[in-house]
Amino acid sequence: MNLRIQKIYAKLAQQNLNGLIVSSPANISYLTNYTSRDSYLLISRKSNIYFTDSRYIEETKKNLKGLALIKKVNGSVFKIIADACIDLGLKRIGFEERYLPFAEHKKMKEELNKMGDLIPTYGLVEEFRQIKTAEELEKIKKAIQITIKAFKFIKDFISPGKKEIEVAAELDRFIRYCGGRSSAFDIIVASGPNSSFPHHMTSQRKVKNNEHVLVDLGVEYLGYKSDLTRVFFLGKISPTVKKIYGIVRKAQDKAIKNIKPAVHINKIDTAARQYITQEGYGGFFGHNLGHGIGLEVHEEPHISPKVEGILKPGMVFTVEPAIYLPNKFGIRLEDIVLVTKKGCNVLSGSLNK
Repeated sequence: MNLRIQKIYAKLAQQNLNGLIVSSPANISYLTNYTSRDSYLLISRKSNIYFTDSRYIEETKKNLKGLALIKKVNGSVFKIIADACIDLGLKRIGFEERYLPFAEHKKMKEELNKMGDLIPTYGLVEEFRQIKTAEELEKIKKAIQITIKAFKFIKDFISPGKKEIEVAAELDRFIRYCGGRSSAFDIIVASGPNSSFPHHMTSQRKVKNNEHVLVDLGVEYLGYKSDLTRVFFLGKISPTVKKIYGIVRKAQDKAIKNIKPAVHINKIDTAARQYITQEGYGGFFGHNLGHGIGLEVHEEPHISPKVEGILKPGMVFTVEPAIYLPNKFGIRLEDIVLVTKKGCNVLSGSLNK
């Protein structure tokens, strides 16, 4: 019996729902242990049904045998889902409001409101995804190991005259060679002043001597992701860059020292942000301190000053303080942390980078 789906059954009962239409690919993957593409999953105690088109029918029959019935979509997927709900006698159906574009939401309401109540839900599956199992942790650790290996490899490749895009291409090739399925997101290689853009679009700019290169890299391994950022220095380091690097590194250290069960999530962000502010650079750290990571690069928990939840053992997230000085440069350090029963474990290794 699939324990993850059993937990969803219990949640549905609590909310007086007969079923749930899951549309998030990551949530479907979590519940079925199968990589979802262009599909929907209907969960109910009467029957679980997976809706997909002819491209994936045979593959899903093989991988979801005993877990869900497979229905071929030919025409309106919501009409087919509505017919299935009618056949099962489902009257109150939850759906993942967050993942449906307006046009699809409109189509769903047109079809499913004919047979009962359509109830928006938020976070039913994500709540469980926050706590990683031992099997999930092994996949995340493997993704991290490949990422770190790639950083060590690229250190000698980065040199004056190399284009940012060349560095990114070499990283992409290397992580596939090492067993990663692909990069988890568009690789960020930001040299010199480009490092002042938090999500710089890797460009044709050539790396120069006596500047640094910020590399934000993630790997996908068996569906699970990593996300780490390192800074590489070429030639002499200016006193200002060295100072900012030291502040960011210490801010990360302060945040990590606060990570343990039952601590409020916003306290972790505050620990880093207060130190950066104290050093006079609070206005140059604009994003959250971190985000959960797993089947998605950005998932819950979000490490933000606005989030008041508490840390629990099994949560995995990034800690990535930064300072970005417009038109000059930026420094960001990013590591992945696991909350343990007594504290935390920095899965991506030592802070002495």
